[in-house]
Amino acid sequence: MNWNWLEDLISGVNNYSTVFGRVWLSVVFIFRVMVFVVAAQRVWGEESKDFECNTKQPGCTNVCYDHFFPISHIRLWALQLIFVTCPSLMVVAHVKYREMKDLKYTTTHEGKHVYARPGKKRGGLWWTYLVSLILKASFDAGFLYILYHIYEGFDLPRLLKCSIDPCPNIVDCYVSRPTEKKIFTFFMVVSSAV
Repeated sequence: MNWNWLEDLISGVNNYSTVFGRVWLSVVFIFRVMVFVVAAQRVWGEESKDFECNTKQPGCTNVCYDHFFPISHIRLWALQLIFVTCPSLMVVAHVKYREMKDLKYTTTHEGKHVYARPGKKRGGLWWTYLVSLILKASFDAGFLYILYHIYEGFDLPRLLKCSIDPCPNIVDCYVSRPTEKKIFTFFMVVSSAV
């Protein structure tokens, strides 16, 4: 597969980005997307199959799993990465618009460029960039709040007590590899906060 188009796109946007934006892009691609694709999906995998409760009652394990994990961590992080990276498309679109506008101006005015320095943020591009930063930070903060609120913290216990119908009484349920999952949860939370 040819990834030159992505490299051209990112380098074009980096011409108009601040140092903070370049660092953010590196953190997202290296520490979040790569860790998500390479490691986190394998750690979490299909965790509902590895969730065990000490009962034979049909449906009890599924109901307890759904109660304690209403949305999978891995799916929540995938959704978060989509929402956090989408505001960059506004900047990409604005950069492409500006490049086409500059090209049109240059061709109609016999090669004279009106701007002193291409790559400088000015006017609408500055506001587009600022709005995208605010949206990115808001999405990250929002998803951290959702994760914290749904799971009542960022800790992952080894043992969960469940007494929801159709369970006959209070049953003990066990999460597989809780320490490994806890480490990845903290890693994703810290990288989101950064």
